[in-house]
Amino acid sequence: MKLHLTTAMALALMATATQAGIEEAKAFLDAEIDNSVLTREQQEAEMQWFVDAAAPFAGMEINVVSETITTHEYESKVLAPAFTAITGIKITHDLIGEGDVVEKLQTQMQSGENIYDAYVNDSDLIGTHWRYQQARNLTDWMANAGADVTNPGLDLDDFIGKSFTTAPDGSLYQLPDQQFANLYWFRYDWFNDEQNKADFKAKYGYDLGVPVNWSAYDDIAEFFTGREIDGKPVYGHMDYGKKDPSLGWRFTDAWLSMAGNGDKGIPNGVPVDEWGIRVDENSRPVGSCVARGGDTNGPASVYAIQKYLDWINKYAPPAAQGMTFSESGPVPAQGEVAQQMFWYTTFTADMVKPGTPVMNEDGTPKWRMAPSPHGAYWQDGMKLGYQDAGSWTILKSTPDDRAKAAWLYAQFVTSKTVDTKKAHVGLTFIRESTIQHESFTERAPELGGLVEFYRSPARLNWSPTGTNVPDYPKLAQLWWQAIGDASSGAKSAQEAMDSLCAEQEQVLERLERAGIQGDIGPKMAEEHDLEWWNNFAKENGTVAPQLKLENEKPQPETVSYDELVKSWQQ
Repeated sequence: MKLHLTTAMALALMATATQAGIEEAKAFLDAEIDNSVLTREQQEAEMQWFVDAAAPFAGMEINVVSETITTHEYESKVLAPAFTAITGIKITHDLIGEGDVVEKLQTQMQSGENIYDAYVNDSDLIGTHWRYQQARNLTDWMANAGADVTNPGLDLDDFIGKSFTTAPDGSLYQLPDQQFANLYWFRYDWFNDEQNKADFKAKYGYDLGVPVNWSAYDDIAEFFTGREIDGKPVYGHMDYGKKDPSLGWRFTDAWLSMAGNGDKGIPNGVPVDEWGIRVDENSRPVGSCVARGGDTNGPASVYAIQKYLDWINKYAPPAAQGMTFSESGPVPAQGEVAQQMFWYTTFTADMVKPGTPVMNEDGTPKWRMAPSPHGAYWQDGMKLGYQDAGSWTILKSTPDDRAKAAWLYAQFVTSKTVDTKKAHVGLTFIRESTIQHESFTERAPELGGLVEFYRSPARLNWSPTGTNVPDYPKLAQLWWQAIGDASSGAKSAQEAMDSLCAEQEQVLERLERAGIQGDIGPKMAEEHDLEWWNNFAKENGTVAPQLKLENEKPQPETVSYDELVKSWQQ
């Protein structure tokens, strides 16, 4: 694989921006693009379209922003200078923290001041963008005002996250730029060790393998914790518990749905979603607490929080309870953790670095990733995990000419010409054609199951926050504080979720009173008890909120990883 475009080359391309055109595009293709789903002839044709479409905007200076991850660093340092050289549009692609991106976005939405011409912000805000109507409706934009700057080769159906950025009105409001899933991670070598397998079978009566349900995960965590491997004791679980904003992501990123809260539905539960928020037939949020038909404090959600607390206290390294998301991320690569239920695939690039304790000398990993196990309340047809989808968003407060120039850049960095190479750098797939590219078939053995997962039908059960959440920034900040109280021991799991759902409903009630979201904003439901709402769900063919199960540890179930992968391929 070619090295990334050098700084010197990038500067040279920018210096020729005044002569932007196809020759600059060819220089970029020669220097950088060694993998693409398009032929070289097709690449040049796509680049020629960008040259022609950008001509009216040459010389403009456009500002865009995203969070700091490897994929966006590549865009900022390599693709932005190339786009400038090819089109003559000077792009400044800022990299800041995820929370800062949302803060800038909120400020622009509230003030109308054009801070950035485009944002890569999570599709978790799709419900916010649809209800506030301050983000451009991209379906309308591409068909009308933005038609002259919409790439005929964009191929929206090739984007695997298109359903995540489509609102209930059927329109696209965001364009996916990068995606990564939250999966199960485990030490493949330890799980295939004959002594470990024999000892596990003797103790638990079934085979050591990838856990299908939380019951098996619990047994495996217990089995490995304190077991000596390679001369040192290891742990059966990893997580983090510090009362910090990142603790909120730990739970809004679909932890409750993994346990089985909410309703059936892909990409999100209907009418109750993975946050426990219920909507009516017009997608209006009507409640979060069980008393209004929600599920944020229902038995499935409380079970989810209790299992989190049990596992981090019993089976994780003691330091985990004081760690944040970023501090806990590198720990599995240090070689003392057997499995992790909640592991972001964005860590893959760091996990495959040569020389780490979890890599073999031949460049293959000692670990694998697999679908996450599900909790006791989970039923077929429910989502099973979280998938982050950082997506291009253009606000209406951005002037049309600047929006057009920014839209060209957004399409450039997601184009078929560059996407396969970008995916090799950041491992954050957005296109089906890229996932199926032969270069990833060749690289798959080095990536521990990432390619196999994205090529599998299981992928469809992983999705971001859906459209039931009417104001993501306001509601998301409530989670880390409420669950932080449970993590610290200040509240029980039930008390923490009772508090959280009540705080969420206060926000919903304020939005209803303000009327700012019109006829698609919240309209609070009448209150009833859990049994009433459970009967209501059954009468209407739905699930949530469920009653408390008598047995929250059903029969454990595992599956052979190798057999699982074979079943996908068949």
